[in-house]
Amino acid sequence: MAELHTPRSLIVTFYGAYGRTAEGPVPVSSLIRLLGAAGVDAPSVRSSVSRLKRRGFLLPGRAPDGSAGYLLSDEARELLEDGDRRIYGSRPVDGDTGWVLAVFSVPEQERHKRHLLRSRLARLGFGTAAPGVWIAPARLYDETRHTLDRLQLRPYVELFRGEHLGFAPTVEAVGRWWDLTAIAKQHEEFLDLHEPVLRGWQTGPQPEPQQAYRDYLLALDSWRRLPYADPGLPSALLPADWPGDRSAAVFAELHARLRDTGAAYVRL
Repeated sequence: MAELHTPRSLIVTFYGAYGRTAEGPVPVSSLIRLLGAAGVDAPSVRSSVSRLKRRGFLLPGRAPDGSAGYLLSDEARELLEDGDRRIYGSRPVDGDTGWVLAVFSVPEQERHKRHLLRSRLARLGFGTAAPGVWIAPARLYDETRHTLDRLQLRPYVELFRGEHLGFAPTVEAVGRWWDLTAIAKQHEEFLDLHEPVLRGWQTGPQPEPQQAYRDYLLALDSWRRLPYADPGLPSALLPADWPGDRSAAVFAELHARLRDTGAAYVRL
């Protein structure tokens, strides 16, 4: 998993897990303490917060104690709430069938929006069925429509629902539409990093708040990209040794064991 646990990524993960429930802006001193527990030094926290402020993700304000702090912008809060459905949602069941297709056309003078469309569809889990034709499981329709609305990209896209009727068997076609090998590798990397952590908590003592917070923050930072890279295809269309269900189970148990205990260390 390239680019894991960068300071900026960990700050976003922190706000998604704990910071958005704070009463008012999170003090900079608290961010330095809490990111320090995950191995990020103070200068990196400050510079990453500044970049997130420039991007409109964080807004400056005064914390309840009067010190300088940062809170989420409305757009960032909406983005995190959208992500909750993927990150913490249940895995799809095999009864989920059908596909949603996205077909778009962007004028040459607005080609920057073409890049934005492609990147957003990829981040939603779409594969490429043909040039300009993107495909995903039908259950992603509502989220796709909401995302395109939020980004004001609706005028360039047509969405369709349908079945795959040939000519290659669907199990073969999905191997062209998605890079399943690359997705499986991401699951395996997550398991390599975090399955040993879970085993340690399963066999060791009850978690201390600081260690629970650290292990949960790192696991969530690793995991939160995976439900977007992996579209959640039915198991009948996946290789027999697919690691996705196992990685989802590992994250779910780490979340159940560590999230609330870690909150005691946050103390915002």
